[in-house]
Amino acid sequence: MTEKPQADAVRVTARQVLRSRKMWVPAGVILSVFAFLLSLAYMGAIVNPRAAMHELPVGLVNSDAGAAQADGRLNIGQRITDGITAASTDGKVAWKQLTEQQARDEMAEGKLYGALVVPADFTSSVLALGDPARQAGQHPAVTILTNPAAGSLASSLASSVAQQAAHTASARLGDQLTTVARQHQTLTVDQQYLLADPISIRTDVGHALSENSGLGMTAFFYTLLLVMCGFIGANVLNGLVDSGLGFAPSDLGPWHSHGPKAPIDRRHTLYTAWGLMAGLAVPMATLIMIASIAVLGMDAGHLPLLWVFSYFGIVAVGISCLSILATFGTPGMFVSTFVFIALAIPSSGGTIPLETVPAFYRHLSVFEPMRQLTGGVRAILYFNASGDAGLFRAWTMMGVGLILALVLGYAATSFYERKGLHRHPESAPTPASAQRESVLLEG
Repeated sequence: MTEKPQADAVRVTARQVLRSRKMWVPAGVILSVFAFLLSLAYMGAIVNPRAAMHELPVGLVNSDAGAAQADGRLNIGQRITDGITAASTDGKVAWKQLTEQQARDEMAEGKLYGALVVPADFTSSVLALGDPARQAGQHPAVTILTNPAAGSLASSLASSVAQQAAHTASARLGDQLTTVARQHQTLTVDQQYLLADPISIRTDVGHALSENSGLGMTAFFYTLLLVMCGFIGANVLNGLVDSGLGFAPSDLGPWHSHGPKAPIDRRHTLYTAWGLMAGLAVPMATLIMIASIAVLGMDAGHLPLLWVFSYFGIVAVGISCLSILATFGTPGMFVSTFVFIALAIPSSGGTIPLETVPAFYRHLSVFEPMRQLTGGVRAILYFNASGDAGLFRAWTMMGVGLILALVLGYAATSFYERKGLHRHPESAPTPASAQRESVLLEG
C-alpha cells in the first residue's frame, strides 16, 4: 500500500536537515575513513611491483650439448646458467632449472611465468664466431618462453627478468671472447661489435592461448563477474527480503510502500535470503556464460564444469555476504566491500601476480575468496581444467568458505534471537513534534 502524509505532520526542509551536525558528522567520518582505507587497499598493491617482487617463478633451461675440446668437453650453456643462478637477486626471482619439456609442462599448469632456454647447439655456435665460413650477422641465440596464461603483467615481468639475465650473460661472455680473440689477432670494428654482445635473444610462446582469451585476462574478468553477481545480488536480496517482510519500506520510482511486518525471526529471514540466492544463482551463472561465450565469443572449454563452478562461486560469495549483513547489519555492507572487493582484487593474482605485491596481500591470498575463484576459473579456461593448476584448491577453499558462512549466519542470528534482539519490537507511535526534533537535533 502507498502511505499518505499525516495531516498534522510537521514539514521539514532540506536546509533544516543539512544544518544539523547529526547528519554531517557520522556520514563524514564513515565515508572519509572508507575512502582512505579503500585507497590504501587498492593502491598499496600496485604502486611499485618491482620493489615488492618476491620469488617470481622463472624457468632456466640448459639444453646445450657442448663441444669436445682437447682438454675435455666444453659446455658454455652450463656456465651461463650457473652464472645466472649464482647471481644475487635478493630473493626477487626464483630460477627453476628444468628441461624444456618440464618448463612447458609447468607453464601449462600456471607454475611458471616464463623461461630462458639455452639451445642444444649453443656452445658450437659460440665457437663458430671465429669461423670465416660463418654467415655475417649470425649470432648464438637463446630463447625466452612467455606464458600469457599467467596474466599479461606476470608474463611481461618474467620476460623482462629473462632478458636482463640474457643481456648480462652476453656481456660477460663477450668480455671473455674479446680477451681471448685479441691474444691471437687484431679485431676489426665489426668483430669487436660482434664479440661485445654475442648472444641474440629470441622470443617464443611457451603456453599458447587462443585469440579470444583477452591476453590472459578473461579469467580475471570472468571471476569478477561471479564475485559482483554474488556481492551485488546479496545486497539486492537483503533489501528485497526486508521490504517484502515489512522490515523496511519499498521505493519504486515515486511509489512508496511499507507493508506490515511478518511474524518471522532473524534466522528464518536469513534462510529466506539464502534460498533466493541459491535459486537465482542458476539464471545468473547461465546468463554470464551466454553473454561471455555465446554473444561475445570468449574462448572457453569444459563448459559444464565452468557452469557448475560459476554457480557455486556466485552462491558462495552471495551467502557469505548475506551472513555478514545479518551479523553486522548496515555496517556489513562496508565489511563485505572490503572482504570481496577492496582487499580481494589486489590479492586475487588476476591482474597483478602475487609475487609482485607486498607480503600483506600474499597472506590475504591464502583465504581471500576472489583468489580461490580466479585460480579455479583460470585452470578451467587456460589449463585444461587441471587440478594442479588451482582447480582442486579452488573447490576446497570454496567449500570451506561456504560452510563458514553458513555457520556464521546461523550462529549470529540465533544468538540475537536468544538475547531477545528481535526485529519486530512493540513500540508506540511517535508524535510529529518528536519526529521533527529527532531529525533536526543538533549536537
